[in-house]
Amino acid sequence: MMRSLYSGVSGLKVHQTKMDVIGNNISNVNTVGFKASTVTFSDVLYQKSSSASGPSATTGKTGVNAKQIGLGAGLASIQAAMTTSGGSQRTDNPFDIMIEGEGFFIVNDGSGNVFTKAGNFTVDANGTLCNSNGYAVMGWQVDPNDPAKCVSDNVSPLRIMSPERAKVAPEATKDCYITGNIDSRDTQIASDTGKTVSVSFYDSLGQSYMLTMRVVQSANNTARYSVYPINIFNADGTSIFSNEITDPDTGLVSYESTQIDSFTLGGQTYGVTLDTTTGAITFDNVDVNYLTFNGANGHFIGVGEEDSTDESISFSIETTPNPFETINIDFSTITMYANSGTSNLEAVKGSTTGYNAGKQAGDMTGVSISTTGEIYGVYDNGDTMLLGQIVVATFANASGLEAIGNNLYKTTMNSGDFDGVGEEVAMSGGSFTTGVLEMSNVDLAQQFTDMITTQRGFQANSRIITTSDSLLEELINLKR
Repeated sequence: MMRSLYSGVSGLKVHQTKMDVIGNNISNVNTVGFKASTVTFSDVLYQKSSSASGPSATTGKTGVNAKQIGLGAGLASIQAAMTTSGGSQRTDNPFDIMIEGEGFFIVNDGSGNVFTKAGNFTVDANGTLCNSNGYAVMGWQVDPNDPAKCVSDNVSPLRIMSPERAKVAPEATKDCYITGNIDSRDTQIASDTGKTVSVSFYDSLGQSYMLTMRVVQSANNTARYSVYPINIFNADGTSIFSNEITDPDTGLVSYESTQIDSFTLGGQTYGVTLDTTTGAITFDNVDVNYLTFNGANGHFIGVGEEDSTDESISFSIETTPNPFETINIDFSTITMYANSGTSNLEAVKGSTTGYNAGKQAGDMTGVSISTTGEIYGVYDNGDTMLLGQIVVATFANASGLEAIGNNLYKTTMNSGDFDGVGEEVAMSGGSFTTGVLEMSNVDLAQQFTDMITTQRGFQANSRIITTSDSLLEELINLKR
């Protein structure tokens, strides 16, 4: 009689536990990265009234099954659906990241690495990527020997907006190229006026300058053109060879020479003469560089000295201290085809492959995160810089992780260990999506259904207790 009472009690307990789990699931229906849990029951120890016996050929008696009375239900497992993804919530915040796949973010509060699916991150006062609970997001750092990639090493905090990364250093221009077409029948390029080409470039301090050149057709050869320097200007349009002086008393303007008094173009060194009254600049070298084409097909032959087949000429400025780099000016992409008597020439910073264009100093204006976790700083000079890489941890049994609150998990003996290095998210077939968060994977329809069956189970077990109590009451009444 007493066994049914205790069976009913055990049923009440396990159904109460299941209801607790359901309640927790429903309360976290809108929790970022939450993983719903399911409960399973099992029967428990049986009391055996009689053992089983087998059939006897001698006596002809058949076999008899054992007589067992169960002692109630027990809790078999509470298992989180770690591998089931939740819905996607768009936020457009570049620091909100969703993992597509089975990986976990690695975070650390200084006491050890823990793991999470919640990718709602921010940046603290030190520029460290972190979650809302103060855990630093862990990842790989940039290779000091190759700033274009990250080192696969033990994970460390991603300090992506540190003071040294708030700016990028300027770089001097080392290459540029002239592109376009010259029409040999262009009357402008055949005159003394010629066609003006302006080459923009930077020094190592990030200051901007412009070399202007004139391209003029040779009088006796329509396939040869002289390349003359005109002037070199600062960013404000003044010549680098002169300073304007205004007399405070009379208001008269005069000019004085700067410390830059020469430059080299295509092997020719040009000395500078300044008219201090008018500010006019003249060069004392009459030698020029020649741009030559094949008159039969309009293809480029060479630039530089007469009959040169070089593709480029060099340009350099000498001063002390010298922030300028020698610039290679490439003419090889120019053609000489008919174009209705019109020529068009344009100078582009950098090589034809896009390198060595130089740049100004840049301030960070934003951050972008690739689908594989590389974090790039975006700067107002058009530059980008690799700042680090977010990596993930995967486990042989993700359901074996222990939830410790705040959307965090830690390893257990049954989850598998974390090796301290992590892996690229793509290694496990996953990817990152920025501006999106993974929401809870709680299925409300399933939870409400489970809540109904749990309630009925609890009611049924309570009836066991009340009915057993009635039987005991009848037993007690036998003495009356």
